[in-house]
Amino acid sequence: MSTTTGKKASFSISSIIAVVAAIFSFKVGAIAGLLLAGVAIFFGLIGLVLALSPSTRGGISSIIAILAGGIGVIAAVIKAFIYFFG
Repeated sequence: MSTTTGKKASFSISSIIAVVAAIFSFKVGAIAGLLLAGVAIFFGLIGLVLALSPSTRGGISSIIAILAGGIGVIAAVIKAFIYFFG
């Protein structure tokens, strides 16, 4: 009788970085928020591609990070608008 134990799928580092950057993009100022939102989108896309591998998880978290990064860009633009014109 043979037993096959597969390696448990783990989250990719890029999807974790994307989620953390998306969260912090809302907590900082306009310029840093814009940069962190860009980092979230970039690493979210990388995490999404890496999640296509059966040994890597994180596809959903990467999609959430990409969406949050997009919202972070909008929030950063609004913060910058308020800073310059408010």
